[in-house]
Amino acid sequence: MLPETTSDDEGMPEQLTRDRPAAGRVTLRTDLRAVLPEAGAAVAVTAAVFVFLYVRVESGDSATVAVMPFMADAGTYWMYLLSQAFGWSALLWAWGTVMLGLLLSGQRPAWLPGSPQVLERWHRTTSLTTMALMFAHALMFAAELVRYEVELAWAERLWVGFADSFVPGWYDSGTGQIAIPIGQGALYLAVPLGLLFYVRHRIGANTWRRLHRFVIVVYVLSVWHTLLYGTNVWYGEWPRTVLWLLQLPVAVLLVLRLTRPARRAERLTRAGWGQGGRSLPRWTLRAAGRVAAGAVVLGLIAVVASGHDGGRERPAVTPSTAPHAPEGE
Repeated sequence: MLPETTSDDEGMPEQLTRDRPAAGRVTLRTDLRAVLPEAGAAVAVTAAVFVFLYVRVESGDSATVAVMPFMADAGTYWMYLLSQAFGWSALLWAWGTVMLGLLLSGQRPAWLPGSPQVLERWHRTTSLTTMALMFAHALMFAAELVRYEVELAWAERLWVGFADSFVPGWYDSGTGQIAIPIGQGALYLAVPLGLLFYVRHRIGANTWRRLHRFVIVVYVLSVWHTLLYGTNVWYGEWPRTVLWLLQLPVAVLLVLRLTRPARRAERLTRAGWGQGGRSLPRWTLRAAGRVAAGAVVLGLIAVVASGHDGGRERPAVTPSTAPHAPEGE
């Protein structure tokens, strides 16, 4: 969730980047100080989303209650609602940091305001905020599971909450068997891929750049997790359509990033095709990436236009009981 090029190492040979004095290097400590105002904004957004979800549950309009009727008591299940709120804030921040990364890593648009240094710092702080929100989302889900298992001893409740939330493959209920490992994969990839930026002088800028490209996988996993397990977008209604629509600018920017790369070596040229040898596989891979990204854009348009977005039909009558009623209730 960081830009592929930054002003402090762009255009410099990898060896010089490694050997450069630490005084001019961006550090995690300085970015953690810079992230505090943004973290406050993220908390405020999360609080607003929580209030919105709480009110929706209390009024009976929440899709979450339609999926799990026993959660109609917002006061009891407030930790689950807070987990949802953190999840939506995390997805919003992830969307923002990916958009910034795509804008900054290619040929920077002339209309983009702010200096490159400010935008790059903002991109780094949004990345750190995203990671914190993702962790808070998982932590509050674990806390709700601990509260939920009232018939178990405290030590076992703590283990169940931790394992179901943080151990891939442990959760064994319904859609969560697929959706939760996908979300865990997003979290466990986001942390190292984001923090590697701060040690790129040790691993080499080129190595970091290659690894950093996998950040888009983190974002895809996050959206996939939301579409599968986000009860607020479970049904084929406008919230789900909006979520699909938000992916269009990301996909378009990715296509532009691939078709108009800032680095000459990444451009598709006849020379790269004609040289053969090691250049041909790279040329073919880059060409395939461009075709795949274009297909994604067309696919997103087709999904939104057709309405076939994987959403379920809202039941006419709310089930009288939950699929997995809380123990002891």
